[in-house]
Amino acid sequence: MAEKRLDFFERYLSLWVGLCIVIGIALGKLFPTAMNMLSQMEVSHVNLPIAVLIWLMIYPMMLKIDFSSILRVGEKPRGLLITLFVNWIVKPFSMAFLGWLFFKNLFLPFIGAELANEYMAGVILLAAAPCTAMVFVWSYLTDGDPAYTLVQVAVNDLIMLVLFAPIVMFLLGVSDIVVPKDVLFMSVLLYIVIPLVAGYLTRRVLISSHGEDWFTTKFLAPLKPVTIIALLATLIIIFAFQGEVITNNWFSIVLIAVPILIQVYFNSTLAYGLAKYFKVPHNIAAPGALIGASNFFELAVAVSISLFGLQSGATLATVVGVLVEVPVMLSVCSFCNRTRHWFLIDQKAQEKG
Repeated sequence: MAEKRLDFFERYLSLWVGLCIVIGIALGKLFPTAMNMLSQMEVSHVNLPIAVLIWLMIYPMMLKIDFSSILRVGEKPRGLLITLFVNWIVKPFSMAFLGWLFFKNLFLPFIGAELANEYMAGVILLAAAPCTAMVFVWSYLTDGDPAYTLVQVAVNDLIMLVLFAPIVMFLLGVSDIVVPKDVLFMSVLLYIVIPLVAGYLTRRVLISSHGEDWFTTKFLAPLKPVTIIALLATLIIIFAFQGEVITNNWFSIVLIAVPILIQVYFNSTLAYGLAKYFKVPHNIAAPGALIGASNFFELAVAVSISLFGLQSGATLATVVGVLVEVPVMLSVCSFCNRTRHWFLIDQKAQEKG
């Protein structure tokens, strides 16, 4: 399989991300009233403008899925098992350890015991919620198998409904945390179910009426820029909402970012390395590594605000997760793309055998 050639937007995506962060923060500072009105447009703590943009990111990718291929996922279970192992056995507990190491030990003289506990709570909330919506964007950028990625995300979402609250309660050492299930339900509905159904129906109707070649060249191809443009618009809005918090807490943000960055690279490397060891194909290994590295930051922010308040250190920590998510995940995507040949060697060896 030929390596994907990035277009102009994708090739310089890190630059566009940086510009969007600056633009978003500037808009938040210049037009605080308007940004506050947008931030209040919520249903069950899910911001509707961001939900629409994420829908626009995901819908073009759902159109590419041959849904009959989902039934064949059981023939290649190793990629899914690796994803589940990293997300639910390794990730929350490694983040708790890193939070304890940095916030309660190395950084304690700078932040104090109270903020140390709050920052640790925030990063645990991040780690206990595997990414849902944005994974489809990262999978697209690494030529991931869209059907397999959908299954990986769907299984993680089902597990998250059951395990998110118990893991958070256990790691935070408290017993009275109430995780708003409506946040989970609305997020899965808006970010997964609606674009998935829309993509399935659109693909089925248009291929039946116009043929697969027309669907691919005339309908699907023009939608390609929509994903990247929606991603950039999402970043502008997110950082417009959080601009005041970011500019007023820059030193704390630097400290919080350290364990988050270590955790992202540790988990992505572990998932990718295990996939290589067990000879999982690259189009399954790359999305698996990206799912293991990224977080469902929309849920983490919403739960943190619900539990600890908007001005808490825990909420600030989840906002830092938003801040580092896209640039860091782009670097993981780039690494996966540059190392595609590692997996081609295994594939050729299997074909010869």
